[in-house]
Amino acid sequence: MTQVRVYTDYKSPYAYVANNALFALEQTHDVTLDWLPLTLHIADYLDAVDTRSPHNWRKVKYAYMDARRSANEQGLVLKGPKRIYDGYLSSAGLLFARRHGIFRAYHDLTFRLFWTHQLDIDVMDQMKDVIARAGGDPDAFVAYASGPGRAEHDELRAQAEALGVFGVPSMIFEGELFWGGDRIAMLARRLDARGLRRAAD
Repeated sequence: MTQVRVYTDYKSPYAYVANNALFALEQTHDVTLDWLPLTLHIADYLDAVDTRSPHNWRKVKYAYMDARRSANEQGLVLKGPKRIYDGYLSSAGLLFARRHGIFRAYHDLTFRLFWTHQLDIDVMDQMKDVIARAGGDPDAFVAYASGPGRAEHDELRAQAEALGVFGVPSMIFEGELFWGGDRIAMLARRLDARGLRRAAD
């Protein structure tokens, strides 16, 4: 089946509110989504908190307001993050969950808990608990995240950057990059043009 590669980051509000529309593509089209992490470094986009300009603060405030509007329309709770997070452990969790057949449970749980202030995604004990709740082996996750996970994560990030990916959610279909939840409809039209839309029941 045709694949659409999707890059996400659990600390991105826009990635969170794009999930439903992305998963819907697998229902409306003959495609599978290949989910990969792109761990964002917030300071690269909007400066470090202690040096952020008034202009960039306005962008941050708007981004959360905008994402919250989309969340409300979907019945999702989206609370602004309590602090700046290192997203590596949650990204490693995505890779681990894919490998162990618990991706969707892990994915949904991590997003929901983080955006309702019930999870710190950079605290190992909390991420172990998420893995366990999703049906995985928390000790195996620790071994992965503390060992080969870092190299795999960094290699995937380098590959993403080589493909031109710079933010999330990003989707790649046949080498074409689509960035942002507002480009999912455009991606769907590309899939339509390739004859991949499923016939209505």
